[in-house]
Formats: sequence, C-alpha cells, structure tokens
Amino acid sequence: MKKSAYVALVTCFNEDETINYQATRAQVRRQVAAGNNIMCAGTNGDFSALTFDEKVKLTEAVVDEAAGRAKVIVNAGMPATFETVMLARAFDRVGVDGIAVITPFFIACEQDGLVRHFTTVADAVGTPVYLYDIPARTQNHLEPETARILAGHGNIAGIKDSGGKQDTLEAYMAVGREVPDFAVYSGPDHLVHWALQNGAAGCISGLGNVMPEVLARIVSCFNEGDDAGAAKAQKTYADFRSDLYALGYPPALVKRALWVMDHSVGASRQPALLPDPAQDAQIRELLNKYGLLPA
Repeated sequence: MKKSAYVALVTCFNEDETINYQATRAQVRRQVAAGNNIMCAGTNGDFSALTFDEKVKLTEAVVDEAAGRAKVIVNAGMPATFETVMLARAFDRVGVDGIAVITPFFIACEQDGLVRHFTTVADAVGTPVYLYDIPARTQNHLEPETARILAGHGNIAGIKDSGGKQDTLEAYMAVGREVPDFAVYSGPDHLVHWALQNGAAGCISGLGNVMPEVLARIVSCFNEGDDAGAAKAQKTYADFRSDLYALGYPPALVKRALWVMDHSVGASRQPALLPDPAQDAQIRELLNKYGLLPA
C-alpha cells in the first residue's frame, strides 16, 4: 500500500486575529499542488485558540478547497469528552476523511479514562477516528498497550504519534502490525523516512507548511522504491528542522517562517510568539540557506 503525507496546516489570521479563510484556502491549494493531504485544526493550526464555530467553518473551507483532490483529517480533541463528541459530530456532517482526537489536555487522565474517552467519540460518528498522542503538549500519554485495546474498536482507524520518541513510535507500529487496518502516522519530522521503512502508513508533519515539496519527495521517492532519494530528502528536512527549531517553540517557528515567506498567513493568536525583528532575520537567513526564498 502506498504511503501518504499529510501536512498539519496552519490557520491563517488577519491583523485583528480573525481567521483569514481566503489565505487558508491558498495554503490548501499550495499543499495539494505539492501532492500532500491536509490535517486542519491541529497543533500547527492553532486549534486551542479557535472557537467551536470557527473550527467547523474552517473545516468546511478546507474540505471545499481540497475538493476531492486531497484527503482531509481534522482534530476534534478537547479536554472534555462531551465537547469532543459535539465537535466530532459536526465534522462528521462536514464530510471529512478522518477525525483525529488529541488526548485530553489540562485534565489528568488514567489509561482507562482514555479508553472511555476515545471509545465514546468513536461510537458517536461514522467517520474513521484517529488517536492523536502528543504528551509534551497535553501531559497525557496514550500507552501503546492502551492503543492496542482501542485498535480493536471498529471505528478507530489508526494513530498519529507526535511524541518524538522512536521507541514509542515503534511500539505503536507493532500494534499496527498486529491489528489489521490500524494505520500509524509519524508526527516527528526527523523520523518520516525511518517510519516509512518500518511500517508506518505515512506522516502528518507540521514542517511541511514550510517545505511541502521536500516532504512530498520523501514519501513519493519511498513509494517509487527510490530509498536513496527518500533519504536525501529526509536529510534536508531534518537539517532544516534542527536549524529552525533551535530558535524556539516549534509550531510558532513554523508559522513565523511561513510568514517570512508569505505575509498573508498572518501571525498566531496571542499569547503565542510575538514578532521579533532579530528572530525574523535569523529565520530569513535559514530560509535563504535552504533555497526557500526567491533569489
């Protein structure tokens, strides 16, 4: 089965911090042109800063713009199961290809609580549900054994692992090998190629907002059996990741790098990264180093 690349799409904002839907649609077109699928309202999409209605309207715009040319997954995860179910049902009506559910944040959860949470959401919708683990942001980690339990649910189709640890990703992929049709998507940008080599269904990458063609090349080369080409593209991707993320909080740096390339994406909603001329100069230098700005 061919592997696939998703980009955790940024949400574009106007100067008054309202959503710029036209600019967001333009980013969808850019990713589709590169050959990538879309995840919206995720960590890189400022999901925690969006209202319920904004998430639904944003998803409608992304699905409309993708228009069958790319698959769309949307994150419905919220701290409470109740609101997560409400969002998931709204996205179900929009007609997305998948509903990702980030582990609850702020509320400390036991593993059996996570089983109840994800099961309740999966029971409530017809769209395939994907578990989404990012413990550095939520403080709740979905243990591989818990993922194995949830993989047996008929409407839980896979997991996005954004933990950043290779051993955890490997443990999730072991679940994927044991449970038919349980797809594992790698979140860490430096592990895309390794994950594909070891059985992942694909990746969901935030850095792809800045380097869509390089991300697509890792996956397309792998699908074509060109492992050397995939490795070369991965090295470029990983090197840029290391250079960019050395400057600060990764999702904010991705958005800021994209802003340096295209001001229409806007800044993030506060209290995220504030514009800093000195940092912008460092970002511009990096973008020039990797050939991402016009000569």
